[in-house]
Amino acid sequence: MTLWTAAEAAEATDGRASTDWQVTGVSIDTRTLHPGDLFVALKAARDGHDFVAQALEKGAGAALVSRIPEGVSEDAPLLIVDDVQTGLEALGQSARARTAARVVGVTGSVGKTSTKEMLASILETQGKTHASVASYNNHWGVPLTLARMPRDTEFAVIEIGMNHPGEIAPLARQAQPHVGLVTTVAAVHLEAFDSVAGIAHEKAAIFDGLTKGGAAIVNADIEHADILRSCAQALGAKIVDFGRTAQDYALTEVEQGTDSLQAQGKVGENNISFNVQSAGTHFAMNALAALAACVELGVDLDQAVAGLRRWSPVKGRGVREVITLPGGDQIELFDDSYNANPTSMEAALDVLAASQGNRKIAFLGDMKELGAQEHAMHAAMADVAAMAQVDQVHCIGPLMQALHQALPEGKRGLWTETSAEMVGQLPELIRNGDAVLAKGSLSMALAQIVDGLRKMGQGGALEP
Repeated sequence: MTLWTAAEAAEATDGRASTDWQVTGVSIDTRTLHPGDLFVALKAARDGHDFVAQALEKGAGAALVSRIPEGVSEDAPLLIVDDVQTGLEALGQSARARTAARVVGVTGSVGKTSTKEMLASILETQGKTHASVASYNNHWGVPLTLARMPRDTEFAVIEIGMNHPGEIAPLARQAQPHVGLVTTVAAVHLEAFDSVAGIAHEKAAIFDGLTKGGAAIVNADIEHADILRSCAQALGAKIVDFGRTAQDYALTEVEQGTDSLQAQGKVGENNISFNVQSAGTHFAMNALAALAACVELGVDLDQAVAGLRRWSPVKGRGVREVITLPGGDQIELFDDSYNANPTSMEAALDVLAASQGNRKIAFLGDMKELGAQEHAMHAAMADVAAMAQVDQVHCIGPLMQALHQALPEGKRGLWTETSAEMVGQLPELIRNGDAVLAKGSLSMALAQIVDGLRKMGQGGALEP
């Protein structure tokens, strides 16, 4: 199905189409480009113009550029604009304007992507649904997601993130959500903010983009819920809260199973029960927020609860698997290696503590962007309640030295500078019946620990 014609894209961006072309998708990466995509030559680590020729050779339907790149003929299918980033944003806003989709925007210090995936799983049962892929939630990810949205979309889920003040509001205005959801506010990105209250104000900026009469979904349990409420109220939004202390969507009980959890709650005066296909109370809270958002989009609550059963965590975000070692021994692995901050680290340790492993072993990597208190925040993980149930903690990275030193000697495992160094030690650290957690910021490459454990299950050699 055609996503953009040359004429439509030129009108949307105020650009010039070199030929009469049409495209079926939008891509910013030649490695994942599909034939028929519009290749967007963004400037990031490399100038995307350097890859236009390659994109066209791989079958791109056209390229969005600010100049004709070297090695590309003047009659190649191009859309020439003054600035590629601005052009992508204009394309996204045009896509948003031409659709009648009901849109939900999701932000929060923790749980954005999982909640976005829950929403997509539910909404896909109700109509044609378009959602952000991976964690495409920044200054290029949001307009890219919008530019990819087909005109006949019925529901859209747009993830919106930030690293610095002032980033969320312009992205929210591009998305124009009918519902804005803030999962939680926590001590994340403190390098760029003076306080958690400052982060709360930035997260509340998602409500700046709400359509008239839109709804703000607010976590009632967090310290700065009042900031979210006051910002939403000032914009005239309908406020719907969720959480253990909420009036609208209250979580009353969570029964943890091996691979899933059963949660009980109240919506107003009515009792609800819902199942989440993952371990971890934090997923129950995310699910409750997703249910609230779906109802505000017009979905029947019972149908939303049924749709939630389709969701399961994605790679690196809490996936549980059982690995069979040579000789038939087994370990239980919790792969939460994609990202980390103090709040999500504590939640992951809660899951490990509740597991059935003979020993509970954690491999923890540095948590980045925590600002001046980063060493103290790492050391403080030794005192979280779940740590009492953890048998041994292996630490990776310079910041995790603070935790390593703060741990009681009996829990203190190895410390290494990198995950690659730790991988070579795995056979000596793991034994039959262990439950193992791997978690750290993405740059710490805890995925190498996960892959190393999987290789042990395949009988493969581990490389340091």
